[in-house]
Amino acid sequence: MMAEDSAPAEVIGIIKRSGAKGVTVVKCMINDGHDKGKVLTRNIMGPVAIGDVLMLRETEMDSSESYGRK
Repeated sequence: MMAEDSAPAEVIGIIKRSGAKGVTVVKCMINDGHDKGKVLTRNIMGPVAIGDVLMLRETEMDSSESYGRK
């Protein structure tokens, strides 16, 4: 995939950090493109902070992880 196929999304909240691989569940808002303004939940590997900009290939689906469970 190339950068033209991706949509920038700003991290607006960190829900939780989980798993042995360091997966972080975040809320992010699409900044540009067809779904501008849409808020999505995403699973991110690696370090992430509020205000970071992610390049999302897919903006139609939310993360399938149920982050409300303990």
